[in-house]
Amino acid sequence: MPLDVIALVLFGALLHAIWNALVKAGSEKSLDAAMVALGAAVVALPFLPFLPLPKSDAWPYILVSAVLQFAYFQLVAASYRAGDIGLVYPLMRGVAPLIVAATSSIVVGEHLSGGALAGILTISAGVLTLALESRNGGRQAIALALSNACVIASYTFVDGIGARLSGNAISYTLWMALLPPVLLFAWAFASRGVKPVLKHVHHHWWRGLIGGAGSIAAYGLALWAMTKAPVATVAALRETAILFAVVISVIFLKERVSVWRIAAACVIALGALLLRLA
Repeated sequence: MPLDVIALVLFGALLHAIWNALVKAGSEKSLDAAMVALGAAVVALPFLPFLPLPKSDAWPYILVSAVLQFAYFQLVAASYRAGDIGLVYPLMRGVAPLIVAATSSIVVGEHLSGGALAGILTISAGVLTLALESRNGGRQAIALALSNACVIASYTFVDGIGARLSGNAISYTLWMALLPPVLLFAWAFASRGVKPVLKHVHHHWWRGLIGGAGSIAAYGLALWAMTKAPVATVAALRETAILFAVVISVIFLKERVSVWRIAAACVIALGALLLRLA
């Protein structure tokens, strides 16, 4: 994989870790996740007049992606309610690239080299190592996390193909960001009521705007990379966000560093190196 592509995907992974940390620090994770989606849409709107429309072949993928993104955010919230984040997040992010790698030859006709496959497996192993330090959560949390891994793998393929068909990965990303918040807030209004949701937005709008900017930039970089490199390798490299999340948790959240976290960080870094050499 070219060095410039790796560098931009890693920067996107850092942004991904930052917006996830904002959601984790919030009191209402489901609403905060919806606000991040809304923030991404707000950030996207001013740029749309200056970009070409995605080609017609890409629009069905944009619609399908919106539904999958809605399912993703709902499963994230349900998973965090059912179990420890230290168990759920690594399972979601670690299993997804394995699914993509195992099925990419069938779905998008991409055949990975031995080195790329080794890098993907190494990164996934490092991410899953983090789950070993968690003792909270049970079958329900694991089932929800694994279900969301399937959703993540699905929208990775959908958006990877859609970005290629669109003719402009940035335009695809910005248009794709508009629909998920509509679904998420419609669900929030129906389940929680309009006033409580608007009150939360009023007090925490900055979290959604900052997180949304990081979210759309992170995913846009990943989709651009998928037009330059195999989908499976980009999907795996994105999971180095876990590495950045560990650093953020230690420096800013003052969390204790365990042996498992150090081991996982080293394994993830090794996997990223293998992808560079592949």
